[in-house]
Amino acid sequence: MRAPSPSSPVAGKPWRVAILLCTKDGAAHLEAQLASYAGQTHPDWELHVSDDGSNDATRVLIARFAAGQPQPVQLRDGPRQGFCRNFMALAADPAVRADGYAFSDQDDIWYPDKLERALRWLAGVPPHMPAMYCSRTELVDAKGRHLGHSLLFSRPPAFANALVQNIGGGNTMVFNQAAKRLLEASGALDVVSHDWWTYQIVTAAGGRVHYDPLPSLKYRQHGDNILGSNMGTRARLARLRMVFAGRLIDWNDRNIAALQASGLLAAGSLTTLEFFARARAARWLGMRLVHLWRSGVYRQTVFGSLGLIAAACLRRI
Repeated sequence: MRAPSPSSPVAGKPWRVAILLCTKDGAAHLEAQLASYAGQTHPDWELHVSDDGSNDATRVLIARFAAGQPQPVQLRDGPRQGFCRNFMALAADPAVRADGYAFSDQDDIWYPDKLERALRWLAGVPPHMPAMYCSRTELVDAKGRHLGHSLLFSRPPAFANALVQNIGGGNTMVFNQAAKRLLEASGALDVVSHDWWTYQIVTAAGGRVHYDPLPSLKYRQHGDNILGSNMGTRARLARLRMVFAGRLIDWNDRNIAALQASGLLAAGSLTTLEFFARARAARWLGMRLVHLWRSGVYRQTVFGSLGLIAAACLRRI
């Protein structure tokens, strides 16, 4: 017998989930993703699709899926300003209303209990508190064959981590209405990535984040990925090249500016952000390291933590 669906903050009412799907020429893999929505053990969902100008059969596939589903499916035109703005436009739209919200890429395959597991945790969080669930992923190739799993993180989710690392892929994220209000309030800001920003702003505002060590979906690795897995020596070397090329400096500039402009940070998060900003600006190595230590920022792995210290020494943060 299937367990009852998690109740929403409205007593006795099942959680209604808005799936936020962004598409762009995704016809090659989209059908498997859509089918995985239909196979969810939590059936109370609606689909909001923002298509960023597809030139293939993406919109046809969505229309066909909508015609065969009892759940509502809405299709809109995206802003055509890249994947981040597309997702943020959906997340920040006050007209999209539900009890929970799930980001979705166009080429993954959700496990049948993805929503149910996320909502079971979210249902235990007070409704006024921003909360976000994310998880590990199973890596598969273009044909859906198993390749392995994403890195397993063990250190606790917190703003001090979110400031320098995103532990949750957007494709795994499910969040509540209080977190959605934070995204609505910050939707116009220039951020690096919708998922990293969600982790940052939820923790910065004093919300809760749960990282599930069990995968919740099959994350397809193929030549058209905008962002792929962070696993392996090649991925680590690629991140090092980005650091030395100054990419991390640009990302931190944008994230810090957005956090400062948001006006949504709790007192402890403001202190962390201030010391991290000082570490980036300090001229002398000793002061950079002191401010970095006082900020409390950390990455999840030893390699990542050493890389953060090295970047600070080289003034590449």
